[in-house]
Amino acid sequence: MGKKTKVAIAIAAASAAAWAGSKAISKPQKREDKEVLQHTHPIVLAHRGGSHLAPEHTMIAFEKAVSLGVDGFEIDIRLTKDEEIVVFHDETVDRTSNGAGFVKDLTIEELKQLNFGYHFEDLEGNFPYREQKVEIVTLRELFEIYPNMYINIDIKDGPDSYEGSLMPSKLWRLIEEFGAENRIVVTSFYSEQVDRFNLYAQNQVALGAGENDVRKAFTAFTSQFGHLYHPKVDVFQIPTKFGVVSLESSKFIQFLGKLNIPVHFWTINDPNTMERLIKLGAKGIVTDRPDIAVPLLQQLEEERNKDKKE
Repeated sequence: MGKKTKVAIAIAAASAAAWAGSKAISKPQKREDKEVLQHTHPIVLAHRGGSHLAPEHTMIAFEKAVSLGVDGFEIDIRLTKDEEIVVFHDETVDRTSNGAGFVKDLTIEELKQLNFGYHFEDLEGNFPYREQKVEIVTLRELFEIYPNMYINIDIKDGPDSYEGSLMPSKLWRLIEEFGAENRIVVTSFYSEQVDRFNLYAQNQVALGAGENDVRKAFTAFTSQFGHLYHPKVDVFQIPTKFGVVSLESSKFIQFLGKLNIPVHFWTINDPNTMERLIKLGAKGIVTDRPDIAVPLLQQLEEERNKDKKE
C-alpha cells in the first residue's frame, strides 16, 4: 500500500470518527410549537395584501385579500421620520405614490397626504386609483382593523441604519400592546434584526428565517453533519431559489419539518408551481394572486382528504 493511499485512508477514518462522535453527543433540537404556525392545512398569505389585485400594502388590498379567504398577510415595515411604523416595502415612496422621497425623511402626516394607489396598474392595464387618494397604512391601524389575522412582518430597515436600530424594540412594544404575540411572525432578510427583536420578545413571537439562517440550514442539510444544526427560528419563508441553488427539495423540507419548522415559499403566482410546491411538502404559499391560490389550495386539500378516506 502506497504512502498516499495510507494517508487517504487515515483521513477518511478520522472523518468517520468525527462524524460518529458528533452524532453521539449532538441531537437535533426541535423548535417549540408556536400557535400562529399550528395549521391543519397549507395556508395562503397575501403578499403585501395581494399586490397584483390592488395597490400594495393598502387597506384596499387587505380588504380584498380577506374577502378572498386568505389565512393571513405577508407585509413589510419601515420607520418614518417621526418614528411611526408603516406598512411599506421600498426605501422611497416614488414607485407607488404620486410623491417622492425616502420614508425615513417623511412624517406620517406627510405620507398620509399622498396617493399610494397612483401607480397601481390592474390586470387589464388600467390605473383605477389615479383619481382618489389611497392612504399609506400604519402597523397600528392594521392591528386594530384585523385583530385576529395571521401577519408575517418583514423588517426592511437595515440593522446599521438609525431606523433599523429602533425598529426591533418599537415593533415588540406594539405587538405587546395589542397582545398579538400568538398571531405574528417576525422576519427580515437581515438575520441580525430577527436576533435583536428576539432580545425583547424572548421567544414569545414566532421568528422567520433571514438569509444567514437559510444559508446555515441548507449547508447543514447538504453536509453529513445535519445533526449539528440547531435552528433559532420557527418558520422558513423562502424563494424557490437561493442564488443559483434550488430550494425546491422535498428532502430539505422534510429536514426542516423534523425540527418542527414549516416551509412557506414566496412569491408564487403560477398555479402549477403552487401545486408542485404543496405536493413537495410546503406548508404555505405567499402570493400576489390570492384569487388563484385560495381556491387551488382548497381543491388540493379536498383531494387529499378524499384520498385519505378511500
